[in-house]
Amino acid sequence: MAKKPALRLTRNALSILEKRYLRKDGRGKPAERPEGLFRRVAENIALAEAKYLFPGETGRLQKKHRKELWAIGQMQDFKTLVKSSKKARQTADEFYELLTSLDFLPNSPTLLNAGGKLQQLSACFVLPIGDTIDSIFKTLYHAALVHKTGAGTGFNFSRLRPRGDVIESSGFTTGPVSFMKVYDAATNEIKLGGVLRGANMGILEAWHPDIREFISVKGKGDALTNFNISVGIRKAFIDAYTHDKSYQLENPRTKKAVGKESARGVVRLMAEEAWATGDPGVVFLDRMERDNPTPALGRLESTDSCGEQPLLPYESCILGSINLSHMVKGRKVDYAKLKKRTHQAVHFLDNAIDMCRYPLPENREMVEQTRKIGVGVMGLSDMLIMLNIPYDSGKALEVAGKMMAFIQREADAASENLARERGAFPAWEKSIYNRKSPHFRGKHKLLRNATRTTIAPTGTISIIAGCSGGIEPLFALSYARTTAEGAILYYFNERLSKALEARKLFTEEMKENIAEEGSVQRLPGIPSSIKKLFVTANDISPEYHVRMQAAFQKHVDNGISKTVTLPRSATPQDIEKVYLQAYELGCKGISVYRSGSREGEVIHLSSKRDEQISLAHWV
Repeated sequence: MAKKPALRLTRNALSILEKRYLRKDGRGKPAERPEGLFRRVAENIALAEAKYLFPGETGRLQKKHRKELWAIGQMQDFKTLVKSSKKARQTADEFYELLTSLDFLPNSPTLLNAGGKLQQLSACFVLPIGDTIDSIFKTLYHAALVHKTGAGTGFNFSRLRPRGDVIESSGFTTGPVSFMKVYDAATNEIKLGGVLRGANMGILEAWHPDIREFISVKGKGDALTNFNISVGIRKAFIDAYTHDKSYQLENPRTKKAVGKESARGVVRLMAEEAWATGDPGVVFLDRMERDNPTPALGRLESTDSCGEQPLLPYESCILGSINLSHMVKGRKVDYAKLKKRTHQAVHFLDNAIDMCRYPLPENREMVEQTRKIGVGVMGLSDMLIMLNIPYDSGKALEVAGKMMAFIQREADAASENLARERGAFPAWEKSIYNRKSPHFRGKHKLLRNATRTTIAPTGTISIIAGCSGGIEPLFALSYARTTAEGAILYYFNERLSKALEARKLFTEEMKENIAEEGSVQRLPGIPSSIKKLFVTANDISPEYHVRMQAAFQKHVDNGISKTVTLPRSATPQDIEKVYLQAYELGCKGISVYRSGSREGEVIHLSSKRDEQISLAHWV
């Protein structure tokens, strides 16, 4: 038997694992090694195989333990049952190899909680908020339960009556923005005591009377620091914008019109605030609902905290990402390997659903109906560099679209295979995939999972995998990143250093110049071929940011987390164009960020203005 290659982790990966993911002893010291973490996760997720190994026993096990495999996973007799199964052992080994290869990693809560007391494996939740004090604070309590497990939450606040509206028992309401601030304060306190930063998405639809207050809230002091906010837009608003007309504002309590707003005036305000603060983003709600696979269960009105995962009220989704920097062979995409990893990723995430201990019974009920998963990618920028394709080129868009279409087809095929073995998701009968359903559209498919693909931001798992984040272009070629724990991780692009070394250009002076600039575009002595290939987010036109997102969205079930990074010199008019281009090209939402518009940026250039940095710290 061939010796398995050693797990290769960068210094920054080891740092983030030690600070955040590895189990600690009573003194706060790591009690497991990275290999132990991946073995713990692999074996835990493989436990779900027992649910499908012995058909005669499945019913008894499910009834006895109320379908909660996380509970029986702690039992010795259950572990013995799994150990006695060759398939379960093979699955555990397969998952271990998948993770330690760094070809695929699941979302952070899975790495943190699998095999532990929490056993909450999902990163994405949406919770409903009704227009009563009971509903508002019940949901706040539910959000706290979710946040303490390391997951994020999304809310649509549009059902809350506007500021100054009557409350029968006590006068007048302070409006949705004031309650968002309550949610933000609670999230902040949970963040201080937890392992992962609590995060929220707050959506308010454009027809709400408080829409201007909502759009402007981030620009007024240190408000909603634990929220991403997005304006919910529907086709009627776009039509009003296109024809430079006003549209009606509606009181959600009475469902009556209470005034009018200029659509272009609202978009202009959005662009001005996003220029200053990075928020709000935009969510195209009609487009999200168009792709709702289970309309019989409800409408899609919100996303998770980063915007990539539209979900029904109380629904949740477990995500994982394939490392594209490992899917290159020579100068070509290794489609054979990509197929294998996609099928393994679907298997892993479907098992994770069974092994997840959801914070609320409502979560379990919804997830069992739809069994949504989100296979995504990270390392796109690395892959394109390895293929010698500039990010901002027509060739990059072509390759990206072809590759994501392939992942989508294989994820569907893997889900169909699981459906034949384990059964379709229970809501399939009335879904868009059943030709006998009144909601049927497209192609008849028997699927295990209502959705299969999502593009997540991969903030920390891309550090562990040693690749670029999600489908983003490189932020900079040399930069420093501040973690949630306050640690600073330093980066210098390894492929750039090798390209410069090959031309004998990697001098101390060149290193310092790149550290100062973060880019090579304005540096003398750099060959044009290197400048063309090693582009950063600020080097790329906003148009190509949006076009890349749209190229992926054509082949993704859910949504995409991507930020259009703009240079400091960008204008509000540039941002307004981004919003409109995103709608025209078929995106489900968009967010922007102008460099330097926020204090305390998580990622910043590692220049001489920082503390003196030894080049040995760069990885």
